[in-house]
Amino acid sequence: MAEDPGMSVVTCTAPVNIAAIKYWGKRDEELILPINSSLSVTLHQNQLKSTTTVAASRDFKEDRIWLNGKEENINRPRLQTCLREIRRLARKRSSRGDGNSNTLTLHYKVHICSENNFPTAAGLASSAAGYACLVYTLAKLHGLEGELSEIARQGSGSACRSMYGGFVEWIMGVKEDGSDSIAQQIEPETHWPELRVLILVVSAERKQVGSTAGMQTSVKTSPLLKYRAEIVPKRMKEMIKAIKRQDFEIFGQLTMKDSNQFHATCLDTFPPIFYLSDISKRIINLVHRYNSHFEETRVAYTFDAGPNAVIYTLEQHVDEFVEVVKHYFPPEENGEQFLKGLPVNSISVSEQLNRSIQMDPVKAGIRYIINTQVGPGPQLIEDANHHLLGEDGLPKQ
Repeated sequence: MAEDPGMSVVTCTAPVNIAAIKYWGKRDEELILPINSSLSVTLHQNQLKSTTTVAASRDFKEDRIWLNGKEENINRPRLQTCLREIRRLARKRSSRGDGNSNTLTLHYKVHICSENNFPTAAGLASSAAGYACLVYTLAKLHGLEGELSEIARQGSGSACRSMYGGFVEWIMGVKEDGSDSIAQQIEPETHWPELRVLILVVSAERKQVGSTAGMQTSVKTSPLLKYRAEIVPKRMKEMIKAIKRQDFEIFGQLTMKDSNQFHATCLDTFPPIFYLSDISKRIINLVHRYNSHFEETRVAYTFDAGPNAVIYTLEQHVDEFVEVVKHYFPPEENGEQFLKGLPVNSISVSEQLNRSIQMDPVKAGIRYIINTQVGPGPQLIEDANHHLLGEDGLPKQ
């Protein structure tokens, strides 16, 4: 908290999550209620995170928000929903005398400043991290604890899963008011320490069809989406079992099949939606040829609503697979760091493996790789030096 008794300031971070079983399509647009349950892996914030500072002051005339250095419209419906629901919950708990809710801040307007350390709207779940961070930070400002994923869900569906670390299930729920459509942790981030996640950034550009618009069209036009909703429950059970057993073979195959089916649903939508690029398809081909050489699933891809590949693998395979990627997608010599995140050792790849893969290299097809692992949920930042807002309540320059 800031020194000024008239202003309270809180800064938090929240993680990106990448779905292994995808969420696509809503049964209720307003409340963001999905037509199927989903399951994700929370990525470590050392590599990918949203940071949000919220300040509440008696001197603020109106609520304001800045995203990645630019002031945005605070009156967007989903932003307003999160603000309203957090304030409603804080008033409710305050009137009951629950917890340590900060009643003073309820009477003040807020300034919100948020930034991502990764590309926004490029299919890397930026809205999930952003809304989870917003809800968590607002909750800390008002002294709220407990289940908050229902509110985060109303900002961005996948945001409910970023409220937890490790492996997270978003239960679709059946109630009309959405009160049972919440996230819960399946296993903590410490459960599978060998699991690694490689993000192959093909493009950092904003996607042409946003997830919200894409889902609406799929729900209206895709027969495959209706079929998908019927088979996901069985897939969810198998996936949870594979995670609990640390069975990478089953985990990897289910992840790839679900990604493929999600993108098939996008193609089945009319007009069709193309999130995968030619480079995305070449990465898929590379993964299957690599696994085929070893006659086991060593790496598994998944693609959200964008061209960037997320590769799951185990720690012992990271060095070799990164070398393979570098061989078939030679990095551009433009001074940009190609490997980011956790360290990767340079090794040589066997001739037999290269003969098995037999693909033509594509120079600069992949811009860079982020090597990361499973990580924790949202975090409170105690150090005031990390606040994104200055003493005047405006973004620091």
